[in-house]
Amino acid sequence: MLQGRRILLGITGGIAAYKAAELTRELIKNGALVKIVMTAHATEFITPLTMQTLARKPVYLDMFQPIVQLDVEHISLAEEAEVVVVAPATANILGKISSGIADDLLSTVIMATKSPVIFAPAMNKNMWENQIVQGNIAKLRKWGYFFVAPGYGDLACSVEGEGRLAPIFDIVEEIEGVLSRKDLCGQSILVTAGPTREPFDPVRFISNNSSGKMGYALARVAQRRGAAVTLVSGPTSLPAPPKIDYVPVTTAQEMRQAVWDRFHEATVIIKAAAVADFCPDCYSDQKIKKDETQLNLSLKRNPDILAELGLRKGERLLVGFAMETVDLIANARQKLHQKNADLIVANDLGEEGAGFAGDTNIVTLLYSNGTMEKLPRLDKLQVAEKILDRVRDLLDQKRGR
Repeated sequence: MLQGRRILLGITGGIAAYKAAELTRELIKNGALVKIVMTAHATEFITPLTMQTLARKPVYLDMFQPIVQLDVEHISLAEEAEVVVVAPATANILGKISSGIADDLLSTVIMATKSPVIFAPAMNKNMWENQIVQGNIAKLRKWGYFFVAPGYGDLACSVEGEGRLAPIFDIVEEIEGVLSRKDLCGQSILVTAGPTREPFDPVRFISNNSSGKMGYALARVAQRRGAAVTLVSGPTSLPAPPKIDYVPVTTAQEMRQAVWDRFHEATVIIKAAAVADFCPDCYSDQKIKKDETQLNLSLKRNPDILAELGLRKGERLLVGFAMETVDLIANARQKLHQKNADLIVANDLGEEGAGFAGDTNIVTLLYSNGTMEKLPRLDKLQVAEKILDRVRDLLDQKRGR
């Protein structure tokens, strides 16, 4: 997603400047080409040598440093960048840009660029709440600048409140979103993800090995591409993607209720969750003791959420998932027709690079018109991009394009 994208990172003078090193490493790890501009105050918190080593490129500091190339530096930096990211962004830089002041290299680059600009503010709680700062942010938002809101927690000034630099994950996600095509605007996409847990006493449950990574990737990519996204998720260790309606659930019954509560707003439903097919027939209010040498559990069927959606989907697009260990295509095709889905994403649990927990997947897409398409092994975010490409194509077909 960020492979080969040209990003200009601006670092201003706040205690959170040290986190710019982590952001730089994450961007480069994702394949981005990063150039860095530091203000004079930023160099008091982290050295240009550190940033130059991480970026593997010279760090730009001064508008008036001796010219080593014919390009005017602030103009060439402004024109080359596909996106400008200021992290951390102090109250000072926000005030300067909102007032049209360009008195150093970074503020001049921001004024000169026609590319999107993302601010990730970080400052003292009282500064963040100051009405002048908030007014400057409101002006900048109105003019089309993007923001990654600061988080809540302990600040360097020994107080607790809003003002911490947003998590690196959220900043990278905003960059991805700004750079993504917006071909899903106007769509309301409901995604289910993760496993469900079916308890039989207060401490034990039946579940499966789903990590939720595939469903979360779909939610992230759909949001980046302009959709309004709801993610109904069983228990996972993954952070909730920013800018989505995140609905945590535990059991299949809870997931079913959450889906039906949001069904009417959805134009696309993607059922990527690994819902437990069975749940215990009886629940013990107390922990079952291991007094006996054998424990017999009676199980009953859970509701088939995908089949219920297939009966009532109307004009909505319905995408299901099928994970199999034998006869992948035959079983997936049967599921496609039995559940009245528009698309089934099938993968073989035994295939290396596919299945639960890993960061890659190998899937075959089966369509209601009888065609199928096998994808190579891809990162799950790349798989999500491919699936949503096909969702967009199916939506276009429904609209008769």
